[in-house]
Amino acid sequence: MHRSTFSVAKDNRYFEDYVTGSKYEFGTITVTEEEVIDFASKYDPQPFHIDPEAAKNSHFGGLISSGWLTASLMMKLLVDHYVSGVASLGSPGVQDLKWLKPVRPGDDLSIRVTIQEARRSRSKPDRGMVGISVEVLTQKREIVMTMQSTGIVLCREKQ
Repeated sequence: MHRSTFSVAKDNRYFEDYVTGSKYEFGTITVTEEEVIDFASKYDPQPFHIDPEAAKNSHFGGLISSGWLTASLMMKLLVDHYVSGVASLGSPGVQDLKWLKPVRPGDDLSIRVTIQEARRSRSKPDRGMVGISVEVLTQKREIVMTMQSTGIVLCREKQ
C-alpha cells in the first residue's frame, strides 16, 4: 500500500496508525554547498567534503556531502513527516546503514519509508515496536542511502 501521507496528523499519530506493509514518500530538502562544507568542516573534514578544488581532483570528481550529513537530512525529513509528535519514545538504533551513491550540492532529497513490522510489546502493552526501511532518493529517483530502524511508539488503545 503506497501513500504520500498518513490518514492521521503526526500530532495525533499512535502505534495503531503504523500499518505493516504501508509505504510513504516525504520530501524534499535541498543540499547546499555551504551546508556540505560547514557540516564537514566540523564533523567530517575530508578534502572531498570541504574543498571544492581538491574534490575536483578526487575520485568523486567534485564536492560531495558527508554521509553523516545525508543521514541528518534524512532524519529531518523523518521527524517532520513520519515520527509521531505525541507518541514517539525514541529508537533503540539503526541497522544496515548504507551510502550507495554520492550526494552533491544541489541535490533535492526525499525519503521512502516502508513499514516492515508493527507489533505490540508483550512486556509493556502500552507501546509497540515499528520496524521500518528507509530509502533516501535524489530528484532523479536514485537511491543514495538506505537503512533499517525500529521505533518505539505509544499505543492509543490501552490494554
